[in-house]
Amino acid sequence: MFLRVSRDIEQVKRHGRRSSTQCFNLLASRTEGAVSQVGIVVGRRFGNAVKRNRSKRRFRELVRAIYPDLIPGYHLLVFPKRDALTLSFRELKELWTATLSKHRLLNTRSI
Repeated sequence: MFLRVSRDIEQVKRHGRRSSTQCFNLLASRTEGAVSQVGIVVGRRFGNAVKRNRSKRRFRELVRAIYPDLIPGYHLLVFPKRDALTLSFRELKELWTATLSKHRLLNTRSI
């Protein structure tokens, strides 16, 4: 479910399609694997450890919520922005779902 191998993360950084929103950047790359995996990258300049961890927790929950509807065979990298902490979880989930739908990364039956 989650992307943790640094080699795979670097592969997505080099070859992924970029999408940018007010609350996160998303990189998506097609893979040979049967399942999709999502990585969450939050750097130190995002803020202190409390803010970084809160952001990662929110995005992990977003991934868990839509994971059954995610198209298989993709690696996704999410780079949260500071604005992600200012939106309510519902608004963030709507933005997350809309972005994935726009890039055809969600099954259409889920929308």
